[in-house]
Amino acid sequence: MICGNGLTCASLFSGCGGLDLGLRRAGFNIAFAEDIDPFCSESHQANFPETPFHLGSITELSPDVFWATAKKERVQQLDLLAGGPPCPPYSKSRFYRKEMPRALGDPVGWESINGYLRTLDFVRPRAFLLENVPGLAYTVHADALSLIMDTARRLGYEVSHRVLNAADFGVPQMRERLFVIGTTAPFAWPEPTHAEDPEPGLFESLEPWVTAGNAIGDLDSDENANDAGHFAGGARHDLLEQIPPGDNYLFFTEKRGHPEPIFKWRSRYWSFLLKLSPDLPAWTIQARRSNNMGPFHWRNRILRISEIKRLQSFPDDWVVAGKVTDQWRQIGNAVPPLMAERLGQAIARSLSRPTDAAPVASGFGAPDGA
Repeated sequence: MICGNGLTCASLFSGCGGLDLGLRRAGFNIAFAEDIDPFCSESHQANFPETPFHLGSITELSPDVFWATAKKERVQQLDLLAGGPPCPPYSKSRFYRKEMPRALGDPVGWESINGYLRTLDFVRPRAFLLENVPGLAYTVHADALSLIMDTARRLGYEVSHRVLNAADFGVPQMRERLFVIGTTAPFAWPEPTHAEDPEPGLFESLEPWVTAGNAIGDLDSDENANDAGHFAGGARHDLLEQIPPGDNYLFFTEKRGHPEPIFKWRSRYWSFLLKLSPDLPAWTIQARRSNNMGPFHWRNRILRISEIKRLQSFPDDWVVAGKVTDQWRQIGNAVPPLMAERLGQAIARSLSRPTDAAPVASGFGAPDGA
């Protein structure tokens, strides 16, 4: 699908295309995509057959390769560079994994952020969007966020960042992510369209959060269970069955008043034995499919691929390559397309404003050979 307004976007760490789908709906033609994962390459090319795709590491992406792949004779000026560098080095889990490096101290964290900024430097789009987990904004990771913000400003961008919840934009999932956006014209962040409990009269334009029951209730039938392996909870399945919808292992703690407590308070990850409520949005869909880490269906089973697509706001017919675990990882890593569309619309409005500014500075101070 080619959009008619002429806006162009290059995509990094493209995955199965959640961010790109939202941006395409917002009016951007995806002129280039990149990922190191062959399954992501297969998925993206199935859904964006018109988009040139580079299969390889961001560390090896040179200007020559980029422009040759993007066919520079067709793309004279890119309007937007977008992508979400891999997030594990900035995630909450790294606070518990003391033996593993964090942020820029992790080779993946350094190479992915550095690769994004290096590409931003030689592409020089009119705007950029960078997505990551909220942990990137934690004080302990200040060096990483400062590197991004300082580099963008040196390159001539007006830059700001904000943590947004996907549920506030109509996605049936409480998923908080950090977005860093730089433009060469004034930019206004999109206003929420939904709220947990909109107050009548005060926020008349806001809709209530979309619930998991709204999103996937019609998929919960035996005839739709066409892929195996949905047993949840492992050896704790009997406990999972006793947990009320919308609760987790904390149900079995003394602090919650359980007569026969099994777990200590906050002794496990929040997602341990976490069960969806049909009356609330889903909690964050993780990239790893697990039989004891949820969220699980309120009927005590692992969610199906068709269901996590819906909870991430993908269309039902979105192609995702690989086995179930490969598909799950790609969907779980994606930016919800509906949220990406809202951000893309805001960026497009910014780009429609006249400005004399341009990204003209050179380099961002990365060590030679990094």
